[in-house]
Amino acid sequence: MHPEVEAILESVNPDGSIIDTCEGRTINPGHGIETAWFMMQAGEVLGEPHYIELGLKLFGWQYKWGWDTQFGGIINFKDCKGFPHQDYSQDMKFWWPQCETIIAALYAYKNTGDEKYISLHKEVNSWAIEHLKDKEFGEWYGYLHRDGTVAQSAKGNLFKGPFHIPRMLVICTMLCKELSK
Repeated sequence: MHPEVEAILESVNPDGSIIDTCEGRTINPGHGIETAWFMMQAGEVLGEPHYIELGLKLFGWQYKWGWDTQFGGIINFKDCKGFPHQDYSQDMKFWWPQCETIIAALYAYKNTGDEKYISLHKEVNSWAIEHLKDKEFGEWYGYLHRDGTVAQSAKGNLFKGPFHIPRMLVICTMLCKELSK
């Protein structure tokens, strides 16, 4: 966690400092957003409000890095110094960061009551359904170009398995039930 760049980095030196290389400056918004809702959930379960506050801060940071203001959706990778990221999929949109963001926005709303998080939840959810869902067969595509067009039509492979979408649906259903009380 690096407040100086307002991000969680994928790799750091043993002392926690930034490794000033392409790999060391990597921000994976999806991982950070997933971490954020884990922190909010842990704070609730353990009765530790500072975990919730930390989760909210991380969510804000990672969302700001990840949300594509031009085309919508969460981008794969960013460089914390703003340099071009070297990974070929850096500006693609994968299914799982969208799932993590949908969950995190509901946790953020649950813990703050701030309507901006419901708006964000709806925006990301709508974007995901519009771009990822196969309108003929229902399952989500896994890999989109930055503009939201399908990059590869396989819906399952070594990396995209049956985990993130069902987990998102189960957790969001539970959160919505809690919020409706």
